[in-house]
Amino acid sequence: SRSSCACLNSGIYSISYRLPSMFWSTLLHLSPLLGLVSAASDAAGSTYTDSTAVNFFIAISLFVVSFAVTAGALVLGAALVRNSAAPPTSARDMKGKTVVITGANSGIGYETALDIARRGARVVMACRNTEAAAKAREEIAEKTKNSNVVVKKLDLSSLKSVREFAAEINKNESRLDVLVHNAGMANTFEKKVTEDGLEITMATNMYGPFLLTHLLIDLLKKSKPSRIVIVASDLYKLANLDLENPNPINSLPAYLYYVSKRANITWARELSRRLEGSGVTANFLHPGMIDSGIWRNVPFPLNLPLKVIVKVFFKTPEKGAQTTVHLAVSDELDDVNGKYFMDCREHSLTNSVQDVGREKRFWEICETMVKLTPSDPRI
Repeated sequence: SRSSCACLNSGIYSISYRLPSMFWSTLLHLSPLLGLVSAASDAAGSTYTDSTAVNFFIAISLFVVSFAVTAGALVLGAALVRNSAAPPTSARDMKGKTVVITGANSGIGYETALDIARRGARVVMACRNTEAAAKAREEIAEKTKNSNVVVKKLDLSSLKSVREFAAEINKNESRLDVLVHNAGMANTFEKKVTEDGLEITMATNMYGPFLLTHLLIDLLKKSKPSRIVIVASDLYKLANLDLENPNPINSLPAYLYYVSKRANITWARELSRRLEGSGVTANFLHPGMIDSGIWRNVPFPLNLPLKVIVKVFFKTPEKGAQTTVHLAVSDELDDVNGKYFMDCREHSLTNSVQDVGREKRFWEICETMVKLTPSDPRI
């Protein structure tokens, strides 16, 4: 029944909602850990506002219930995929190719860089933390005996940094065969706005990659056939992309990770249409539930049981990277464009995320958000 109601006052947020009878609706309503309260509000009319009020007893009670439901869902889902090894990727040699991988210093980005470096490609590790990236680069070079691996500074949350990185690539690289949009971030409760006035999760996961693709598109076309690979997530199903609020600075940050992944798919579908016949393809993927750094921002004490769940049930970064590598190198995909993949296989999308009109409109919104200039390349 939807007749009973509950209210959470955490000291930072005040969240009111109705309790549904269906399991997934309950998960959506009760999960502050995964940031799904805002998703539930779209369907059930809940409210979400800033507040300084504190109701410790209710907050703790709901957090316990929330985590129990969330943990159960994660365990059930992750247990099904933990040992589902993806089929082997292509043995294709990548000598003479140049591959840019964002967020390549850790997690599936690191494993993607490691695999592609083993194939002989020139790998550009585009990372915000260049110190960590330099250490990762040394490991990759040692393991692969490929010294043609370089680190470049890139902070996707900064439009200035994106432009500086793209300018350096266009100046110093003679070709670009694969652009892998792997970098991503997820906050839980901390709201943050970038120097450009953008909500940081959307800036990092969506708007930065959108701008970077535009600025590198001419080099990709020059190097054709070439590929763009976008790491999205099947968790897009838990979010709604509000085109009336493309810069959701007042939304619950954890929920915005899911919004950004839905945005990735909306963007990728329109991108692939615009690239038809250009010699550049764009495909996107769900890597699975991965034991990676993306969960590092979950706060104490919720992070303690989550760490156990992640270590026991989630895929290793090496397994999680297999679909990314597959889309980047497989000769089976030379002519494949605009498709969604999971475990190295093409996968269907829900009808709700397939809307050509919304995709075109969102593209236009993105052009405004990243402040494209008349001299910037267009796709």
